[in-house]
Amino acid sequence: MGTTVHWHGVRQLHNVEYDGVPGVTQCPIPPGESMTYRYNVTQYGTSWYHSHISLQYSEGLFGPLIFHGPATENYDDDLGALFLQDWSHEPNIAAWENKEKYGMTHSLSNLLINGTNTFDCSAITDKSCVGRGRKFQTIFTSRKKYLIRLINVATDSQFQFSIDGHKLRVIANDFVPIKPYDTDSVVINAAQRYDLIVEANAPPGNYWLRATWVDACAGVANDHPADSTGIVRYEAASISDPTSVSAVEAPTTCSDEPLESLIPHLDFDISNIGGTTVEELRVRFTHEALFTWTINSSSLALDWSIPTLTRVFDHKAVFPTEYNVVSVNKKSSSANEWAVLVIQNKVIGLLGTIAHPIHLHGHDFWILAQDTGPWDGTTDSFKTINPPRRDTATLPAQGHLAIAFRLDNPGTWLLHCHIVWHASQGLALEIVESEEDIQVRERDRDVLGNLCESYDGWAHNGTGLTDGSGI
Repeated sequence: MGTTVHWHGVRQLHNVEYDGVPGVTQCPIPPGESMTYRYNVTQYGTSWYHSHISLQYSEGLFGPLIFHGPATENYDDDLGALFLQDWSHEPNIAAWENKEKYGMTHSLSNLLINGTNTFDCSAITDKSCVGRGRKFQTIFTSRKKYLIRLINVATDSQFQFSIDGHKLRVIANDFVPIKPYDTDSVVINAAQRYDLIVEANAPPGNYWLRATWVDACAGVANDHPADSTGIVRYEAASISDPTSVSAVEAPTTCSDEPLESLIPHLDFDISNIGGTTVEELRVRFTHEALFTWTINSSSLALDWSIPTLTRVFDHKAVFPTEYNVVSVNKKSSSANEWAVLVIQNKVIGLLGTIAHPIHLHGHDFWILAQDTGPWDGTTDSFKTINPPRRDTATLPAQGHLAIAFRLDNPGTWLLHCHIVWHASQGLALEIVESEEDIQVRERDRDVLGNLCESYDGWAHNGTGLTDGSGI
């Protein structure tokens, strides 16, 4: 089916053509072909890159993306990226075909920290299971301060991260530096990132590092939710398992870190809202009994051969309904004009108890409101004075999420749930921002055009997407 690569959280300022979304900004790269992504780095901090086609990143097509810059707190050593992940022994494409596209939950097999963990095969009959494995380990030196770049790359899991006997000092969320705060643990949903500083000030020994699976999150499942642990050692030669005990209380809701903790270091107030769009999240089954999520009664379904950006170039007057396009245009000449998007979780029954990590491409967004229960239709609850800012935030179960983004980056930008199954089930929309002002260099248009020709030539041999949204 080919592939694309998305640079998660990278703004791609005036560079939409390299955002890496099939059917939105480009055609897939067919097998045997290549594409060079070119963009300016205008942010710093921690993120990741990943395939944006179907279930590919859940099978391992991802990696760290670190742009070095200043921090809001000093530290001694940068330990780099720490990936938190869930893993299925059955290929996820098979789980999609057999269960998930019909709305049945697939339970993943295990949890990983930086790609590793142990597994006991004695209770399963799969002859390919070899078991054993090893725990993630890192070494601390007393009195040093370590930077840990925490990244959730899960298919459908939220984690609560902690290290027994140690405090965490949080200095950034996603690509946004924040005013540091101390905590015993951090909850992190799919696709989110936190930069943490941990001081090695505990008595020398071995301590469990925990990425506890949050079972307050409904609609997801894992066969070994309690097994996601690593080890912090103060002595590199030690081989003993820790005996430390966690004092951290498990979350009772599937939600983000408290908004009052996530105060951006650089103040930005929302002062000029040009317009507000309200979208309702619901579900439906198609005539083929396939399960889909809908936003305002439409479920995303893309044609990889005709990306939205190509339709813009060709001056198409109408976008297909299944492209789920919301057009947003500036209403003033001000450089600081914001658009507001309110998403209401109107799903009823058990499916309404599911929370969704929502990610917007091309922008950081300001979180104006995030709460359980319906939105009251007014701006009274909106926080507009230096609200939290990031690129991925959780839409609460049976609740609402109101975000503002500055209209400074014309393009075709995807907004979607980052639970892999839900994205494939159509929980996404496209924001076409300032369509008349979208500009792409001629050489880059040629690159995209040639890529689509190459993909079409390959796809016409009988291969390609059979179902799902395309992202």
